[in-house]
Amino acid sequence: MRAASVNRRRILGLWLPRLSTDRFERQSLSPSSASPAEAARPLRVVAAKRDNALVVVACDARASRGGVMPGMPLATARAMHPALDVIDHDPFADAVLLNAVADWCDRFTPLVALDGADGLLLDITGCAHLFGDEARLLTTLTAALTRQGFAVSAAIAGTAVAARALTRGGSGLIVAPGEEARAVAPLPVAALGVDDAIVRGLRRAGLKSVGEVLARQPSELAARFGEGFVAVLRQATGEDDAPISPRKPAPDYVVDKNFPEPVATLEVILPTLLALARLLIAAMERSGKGARQLTASFFRSDGAVRSISVETGQPVTRVEVVQRLFAEKLDALNDPLDPGFGFDLIRLAASVSVAVTEAQRGFDTTAHQAEDVALLADTLAARLGAKRVVRYLPQDTHIPERAALAVPVQHCPPEPGDAPWPARADEPPLRPLRLLQPPEPIEVLAGVPDGPPAQFTWRRVLHRVARAEGPERIAIEWWRAAEPGLTRDYFRIEDEAGARFWLYRDGLYGSEVMPEVGGSGQPRWYMHGLFA
Repeated sequence: MRAASVNRRRILGLWLPRLSTDRFERQSLSPSSASPAEAARPLRVVAAKRDNALVVVACDARASRGGVMPGMPLATARAMHPALDVIDHDPFADAVLLNAVADWCDRFTPLVALDGADGLLLDITGCAHLFGDEARLLTTLTAALTRQGFAVSAAIAGTAVAARALTRGGSGLIVAPGEEARAVAPLPVAALGVDDAIVRGLRRAGLKSVGEVLARQPSELAARFGEGFVAVLRQATGEDDAPISPRKPAPDYVVDKNFPEPVATLEVILPTLLALARLLIAAMERSGKGARQLTASFFRSDGAVRSISVETGQPVTRVEVVQRLFAEKLDALNDPLDPGFGFDLIRLAASVSVAVTEAQRGFDTTAHQAEDVALLADTLAARLGAKRVVRYLPQDTHIPERAALAVPVQHCPPEPGDAPWPARADEPPLRPLRLLQPPEPIEVLAGVPDGPPAQFTWRRVLHRVARAEGPERIAIEWWRAAEPGLTRDYFRIEDEAGARFWLYRDGLYGSEVMPEVGGSGQPRWYMHGLFA
């Protein structure tokens, strides 16, 4: 195969070979600051069951120097070191930690993808100059992760496959565009991340390195190992490429502020958010855009990341609105921002932006009412949560519990719904404003099976009926229901104390509900609402 660079993309591969053991090491001392007690601690490995046998999944640095390696049977490792400290593998905890590292890597680029269970891929195209150059970016990233207690291997290349393979071959490698084939040639085939069966097949054929495989004709390799393997080789040499799949979509607009010394107080954080909001609004204004979703991210000096988001019903184009929404959000947090040793980077991003059309305003004093209501809804949603501030939209149905649909007010369409609200009448309402969801079963004593109740028991309280109106018969909507339902007969009931209720009998006596011998087979009754 002949190498030819097809693009100018730059991918930074990141490999955390001891992620499982580093998770425990970081809870105590840093690996670089060993103490006598640390030196006396038994060698630590993480094991999991594979093919009905316990296998070493990861090992710490001391165990690695003692000859233990991932993939080794646990029995062999214990024979070498009887006092081995064995920990059960917890892939979920490892995934949580890897995602936390990926969140921290967002400070370098918004395009971060997971690479297996212990690696990351960062698309740093066009980002390296913000940190000096690629070498400085690589040094900054690896040094920071090392201080946080991780064993790190990183490399930069023009494709994701090449970058991933180079991290397995050594740390700190930076491959110039078009030099991928030369760089990956001495690496073992397993570094490409292909299936173990392919690696074993190539090893049996005497092909152990990528360079030896590249010396064969692609048609021979495709016939034996499939076109997918040939595609991986082309990506490893830079002849072809496949985009990475970032964990999060890149924000439309983003601004951030680095601090030479970490900050920890709201007296610094809020003014910083205000300054970032000015920059963000100015950038969006030049493009005629407004933000519908804003995210503030706080990067702690120890690697943790805290993020808060606010959504808006109308595009935000004013700085004071951004400040007000985030101030409400910060005040309402049940778990306040924990600065730890301080934040060294604060970022404000417009995750969702839309085009804004300026409207011509007259002298009508009510012209801004819709904007004021939208701002009030956004403020309440920031404090209480978007799902707790809702608007009810009328629906084209006669089933009571489906007559209105609760929609978060920030996501309400401009149309009122499937049907208009019924006109208000001067007479007392036929249906209550408050419905029980779901309707609650009650015990009813009626004079005749299909008549109104004479008394009923609801929530262990007996109510004697003084007046009754009905029935109002509502049949099931058979064209919408997945399963056939029963017809309801609703009654408006007033008890001897003057309380008014709305209850119904579920099923028609004698047709939908048949009487049985012994007095069973009676329709069921439910309490559905209360009148004011």
